[in-house]
Amino acid sequence: MEHLVRGVDHAAFPTFDPAGTVAFYRDTLGFPVVHSICAAGWGPEAHPDFIHFFFDIGGGDRLAFFYYFGLPAPDTSEGQGDVYARFGDDTPLFFVRSRHLALHVDSEEHLLEYRRRLDASQWPVEMQIQHETIESIYTHDPNGYMVEITRAMRPVTPQEDLDANLTIDALVDVVSRPGAGMDDLLVRKAELIVERAEQWQEQHSFPEGPVRS
Repeated sequence: MEHLVRGVDHAAFPTFDPAGTVAFYRDTLGFPVVHSICAAGWGPEAHPDFIHFFFDIGGGDRLAFFYYFGLPAPDTSEGQGDVYARFGDDTPLFFVRSRHLALHVDSEEHLLEYRRRLDASQWPVEMQIQHETIESIYTHDPNGYMVEITRAMRPVTPQEDLDANLTIDALVDVVSRPGAGMDDLLVRKAELIVERAEQWQEQHSFPEGPVRS
């Protein structure tokens, strides 16, 4: 199918700390405010007035927040997660942290500049990790949302794109099986390779080495 989408218009999150949110995204990271909507008397009778405000995160994309006047903040003294998604204390931390926002930069120099800005603020970097093709820094914003800033360490190849689609096809095939695990996925992936090998040889002729970023 033709790919018609041109990126993220905006990703939106609720906030109970609009001042802290502005201090983090505009004053610390340097993302300018580019739009706001003051909504009074909107929606059903019991719907509170709210403001919807947007930050420019580059590439024509925006990050937005909703602040509802008079809405009590949730009790976050127990459990894990952010103001939107709370998990029990027995939820593995890796699962909690899998819900996050990732923003990309072009170079190691730019990544380290954002590390400098964060480390000089009240939201210092909590982790800096290299994994596979990217390097990332992580922190939490005033709302408890995990924020990642990442840079590519090398281009991704067409062969890796093909492998990713193969992996996901295998996952879709096995995930409904009771007790399915990684071994089942890898076996199904091997089966798909055999099934599709002849078709791939006819349809694809990949150049050697990275060809795109």
